[in-house]
Formats: sequence, structure tokens, C-alpha cells
Amino acid sequence: MQTLLQAAALVPASIPSPDWSGFDIPLPWGALRIHAYALCILAGIVAGLWLTSVRWAKRGAPEGSVWDIVIWAIPFGIIGGRLYHVFSSPDAYFGPGFDGTGDLSLIPQIQRGGLGIWGAVLLGVVGAWIGCRRSGVKLTAFLDAAAPGLLLAQAIGRWGNYFNQELFGGPTTVPWGLEVDADNPNFPAGMAEGTLFHPTFLYESLWNVAGVIILLALDRRFNFRRSRLFWLYAMYYTLGRVWIEAMRIDDAEQISLFGITTRLNVWTSIFVFLVALAAFVLLGLKGRPQPDTPYLPGKEPAPVAAGAATDTAANDVRDPDSVVSDSESRDNLRDNHSGSRPASDPTEEAAAAPSGPRPGTDAPAAGSSGSTATGSAPEAGDSK
Repeated sequence: MQTLLQAAALVPASIPSPDWSGFDIPLPWGALRIHAYALCILAGIVAGLWLTSVRWAKRGAPEGSVWDIVIWAIPFGIIGGRLYHVFSSPDAYFGPGFDGTGDLSLIPQIQRGGLGIWGAVLLGVVGAWIGCRRSGVKLTAFLDAAAPGLLLAQAIGRWGNYFNQELFGGPTTVPWGLEVDADNPNFPAGMAEGTLFHPTFLYESLWNVAGVIILLALDRRFNFRRSRLFWLYAMYYTLGRVWIEAMRIDDAEQISLFGITTRLNVWTSIFVFLVALAAFVLLGLKGRPQPDTPYLPGKEPAPVAAGAATDTAANDVRDPDSVVSDSESRDNLRDNHSGSRPASDPTEEAAAAPSGPRPGTDAPAAGSSGSTATGSAPEAGDSK
């Protein structure tokens, strides 16, 4: 018991602020800064692609088509995510109230953080659609295969906010409270040094990991089609995003609807949830697609002829007895199944002889053995 208490005393009562945020690669003209935020995003993409490729192959999709799709989806998604962030948090780029006091040069600097998931998903789907059309596969089938992988990528990529010390929640006294450096630009003004904050990045990461497990289990049970798993992903993610987003205290665009003023991302999450719910229900009324294939109509692979394999196998069959020749085989057939026989064939000579006694000879005595009559007729079963 004493050992357990000592071990518990060594566990930190908070999540420490990161003491590392990246590294520099020396170059002849300076240094290239590799940010931890970018590494988290990259690790999330790799993990999400792995899970998507495994699920895509199990659906019978053409080999390698997942890469033909993601080379369109990923760049579109990054651009869309950045644009959404810029317009949902415009003060740093355009100034408060769009008064022109912002810094437009910050817009392409995504290494500083700032990717909005809804813009990433929207333009990412557009990019995926282009890739699917070029590969001859259905976008809906790809979205179902990619939904769990997308959530996994978000779970890993969200740790980039930790290394950037951004997008945390309000002050808290919970043991897992997040430390933020007091000299960090994101540290809230007017708060005492050492204040702990809700680690909303951790909440969302854990929520997403749980969602991956839930989506995989539901898909295994119900085998969703027509992009229904993708819409289920959207419902699950937005359900968590509403309460996580409401905890944040960073600057964000505020929107008033129905007498309620809250962050733009909260209203966006509610709207997306309702759209996803409606799409999930309506698509469920249509039943499963027939035929259930990831290929676009007219893009299916050419079917193999039913007799092609049989014909090929038949051509490969050889006589197991290589000693017997073809001519010898024909000689062993009966008359009605083969051509002329050699004149020396005793059966043929017997068939040509008349049934009666030959002229100038005596008929054989009754009861004499047929083996002594060289001209005796063959048995009835041997000729027809």
C-alpha cells in the first residue's frame, strides 16, 4: 500500500506544457523548421490512409485506386481546412471587424496552426470525387471505407494543438488540467501564472478514438452502404464537437441565432449533425444498392468467360500412358467406332466367312468343339 501511495505521489497533478515544438534542418542558406504540429498532422494522415486502404481493399476496389483518390483529396482537404479557419477566425488576418489591420501574410502559414475540420471535409470530398471519377469507382463507397480512417487521422492530428499550446478550454482544477506557458501568446490575458486549463485537444482525441471503435463495430454488424457510415461519422463527431467547442476560450467568431450567441463552430456542428441525420435516415429507406459493387456503372472489370478456364484445363490434359500411340488406340476399337482393320484380324476373317459349310468340306459333327472350326462365327455380342 505504501508503494502505491509513493507511486501516486510521483504522478503529476497536471499535464505539463510541451518543452519541444519541432526541430531545425540546417541548409546552406539557413534552416528548415519542422514543426511538431505538422508532424502530428502527417502522422494522422498516414494512420488514416492505412486504415482506409485496408477497408477499401476488402470492398473489392481496384488495387492502388486509394492512392489515385487521396492525391486529390489530401491537398483539397488542407486548402479547405485552412480557408475555413481563416474565415471563421478572421481577426488575425483581416483585423477586428475586417478593418484591414490584420496580416494577410499569415494565411499560408499553416505551420502556426489553424485547420478547420469542416472546410477540410468539404473540399476533401470534392477532391475525392475527382479521384473516384478518374478511377471509375463510386464516391459513396469510398466515403464509407474512409470514415473510420478519417476519424483516426483527426484523433492523432489533434495533438498538434498540444505542441502549439492552443485551443484549450477554460480554467480548471482537475488533476489532468493543462499547463500553458505564461509567456505564450495564447495564454489568456489577466490570468495568473500557473493556471490550469481544460485539455480540450485530449478530450477530442479520446472521443475520436472511441468513435473509430464504434464505427468499425457498427459497420461490421450492419455493413453500411450508400455513404451511410460516412454520415454516421459526421453525426458522431459533431455530437462531441458541440460540447468540446463550447469549453474553449480562444478567440472565435460569435454568431447569434434564436436568441443564443455562441461560437460559429458550435452552430456549424449543430447544422452538420441535422443534415447528417437526415441523410442517414433517407439513404436507409433506399436499402442496399444492387449490385453491391464499388465500381461506377460501366466501369466494372470484364468478366471471365465461364468456359475459358475449362477449355484451358482441357487443352493441358495429356494421355497418362505415353507408350500407347493414337493408331494403336484406334486398332483396339470395335468396327462401328473405327476405320479399316488389318487383314490379319481373325475376327474380321470370321465375320467374312459364310455361316454354312464350305463347299467340298464336311460340316462339323454336332457337339464338336468350336475351337476346332477356324471359320466359326463370332459370339453375338461382338458384332452388330
